Amino acid sequence: MRVKDIGEQKLLEQIKSFCSENLIGDDGAVLSIDPLQKIVVTTDVLVDGVHFSDKTTPPSSVGWRSVAANLSDLAAMGAAPVAITIGLAIPKELPIKWIKSLYSGINIMLNKYNIPIVGGDLCHSPVKTISITAIGKVYPNHIIKRSTAKPNQVILVTGHHGMSRAGLEILSNPRLARDLNKDIRLKFINAHQNPQPRLDVLPYLWNTMKTHKIAGMDSSDGLADAIIKICQMSNVGAEIEQSKIPMIAKLSKWIPKEEALRWVLYGGEDFELVLCLPQEIALKLLPQLGENAHIIGKITQKKSVTLLNDNSEDLPLDLSKGFQHFY
Repeated sequence: MRVKDIGEQKLLEQIKSFCSENLIGDDGAVLSIDPLQKIVVTTDVLVDGVHFSDKTTPPSSVGWRSVAANLSDLAAMGAAPVAITIGLAIPKELPIKWIKSLYSGINIMLNKYNIPIVGGDLCHSPVKTISITAIGKVYPNHIIKRSTAKPNQVILVTGHHGMSRAGLEILSNPRLARDLNKDIRLKFINAHQNPQPRLDVLPYLWNTMKTHKIAGMDSSDGLADAIIKICQMSNVGAEIEQSKIPMIAKLSKWIPKEEALRWVLYGGEDFELVLCLPQEIALKLLPQLGENAHIIGKITQKKSVTLLNDNSEDLPLDLSKGFQHFY
């Protein structure tokens, strides 16, 4: 059965089964927000052929990843999620089972955090497009911003980078991974198809921010992208030590080291947090963030953003080396 076989109204009836029954049906949702907290709103759009494809991403994973991208943005602001809305543009030839699988993946992610779907929109389009708006809440002293990094602070990341890109490469070119250990291969694929937004670390960050500000953002567009944008917004620079990024060595067992470095710095879609804070505070926080969290560099007074490689050479990091729309 395809969308054109049942039409908009019957499709809406099926979609409503995935939504919060008491929060949809009117022209808008009415949500209760703590008056002492700020509202955080973020939107992400995923387009077939740009952000996902049938070859690399089943519809349930498209749903999962579309929500994860938004929840990662909330985590990057220090905000707890409240609700989401979904805009869905689809071809009329699309099978109904694709849409049900999409919403199944969405709900699996939402149920982990008890987040309702409170509305959205549905329209015809020649290209499958999912637009999700997430609403979060945060106390003013818990807000994480890109613009508050200071010289001599360290740069702490919550987990590994390059894994999602590795998963994408395996799915796109399975022959590349034929000699790779099966468990590692599945780990990389899962990192790409089912990424985890780092909402789990927020309680530790909130506790730290009782006494110390934390600057940062998420690394959805790549590790280098996050560091450069933090530095630009804070009017500072950064020095990253290649030897302190463990995934480079791990990936280098499979692919050339130069390629491993590029995947780690510019691969994107790892959805980790990149945080800047005083070293003594970071060292206390580090054990609470899991074994994959690590300090990879420091914020500097000079405005350049560089990588110190294994030969003690300073290599500039460049936004143009990562994925850019419209190029």
